[in-house]
Amino acid sequence: MRPIIDVDTHVAESPQMWERVEPDMYPRRPVLVSVPNDTLYGRSNAFWLVDAEIFPKPAGKGSFNLITPSANASNAERCTVSVGRRELTDLAGRIADMDALGVRTQVVYPTLFLMYLTDDAALEAALCRAYNRYLADACAATDGRLRWVVVPPLQSLDAAAAEVHWAKEHGAVGVFFRGMEGERTLDDPYFFPIYEEASALDLPICIHTGGGCPAITRLFDVGRNGSMPQSRMLPLIACRDLIANGIPTQFPRLRFGIIEAGAAWLPYVLHNLKRWFREENGRSPQFFRDNRLFVACEADEDIPYLMQYIGEDNLLIGSDYGHNDPSEEPQLVATMRARGDLSDAQLERIMCDNPARFYGL
Repeated sequence: MRPIIDVDTHVAESPQMWERVEPDMYPRRPVLVSVPNDTLYGRSNAFWLVDAEIFPKPAGKGSFNLITPSANASNAERCTVSVGRRELTDLAGRIADMDALGVRTQVVYPTLFLMYLTDDAALEAALCRAYNRYLADACAATDGRLRWVVVPPLQSLDAAAAEVHWAKEHGAVGVFFRGMEGERTLDDPYFFPIYEEASALDLPICIHTGGGCPAITRLFDVGRNGSMPQSRMLPLIACRDLIANGIPTQFPRLRFGIIEAGAAWLPYVLHNLKRWFREENGRSPQFFRDNRLFVACEADEDIPYLMQYIGEDNLLIGSDYGHNDPSEEPQLVATMRARGDLSDAQLERIMCDNPARFYGL
């Protein structure tokens, strides 16, 4: 089998990362705050303070969990990956894990930036620049084993375009989006300049689960509702809207991927679109190939069934390494090989060929 690419792993943002915030914004950098263990938040006793809000917020309305900061006791208890490997300070240890897992390349996504952080465009840009430079330097030291996805400051299109261009020059392999960004869905023409820039640079749009819409996040309690409504549902909305509004046809070189949302929802969304547009047969695997649409499935889904809709050429898979949540698949390669219902050629497409095409590796 050709080299295996894990399409979805994570970094835990660290205090060292925020030392890179520029001097004029340095007083507003994320700072660690801690609380006793006997509060409403229990063992979730450390947070990032960003623009007068705490991240994560583990309880109550508007709550959500994150595997950052590493000082949070609950993260130390439930995440099996060591702090240095999560924070990309122990690169040798992380690569040793990859070797043990049979993975040649990991593509790294953020953790803190899974949530919408601030309405202040200047602060957002400063935080994104600090993050992107930290990731670029860390990944550059791994001889291509770790690759990264740029986080653009989307409240300022000029800053976002500049950051995407800088990132391409420094090894980035994709552009990070959540399924909604603030109050905008991803079919909004507002984002077209970033799509044009990504297309020109041959970078895919990587639509990852995350709480990108604060108005939706505020409605739910993670203890009762989990992360599905405010985080995992948004990429489904994005996929539907991109297809319904013909965005891939407007950017005929641009690749779009749905990451860490699973794929079992895809037949439902396609059925919805079929009825919405009064189509007779709906969309076939050829549609996904022609429109460069990729979806990351999970190792326990009915992949042969999903291939009837998306085919073999546009499915991806990732382990969620660095996190410990329902998306995690710590033994991804072994689990996929043990399924018994996928041929060696199909496994190679999903774990090797398709990720290489999607990320341009």
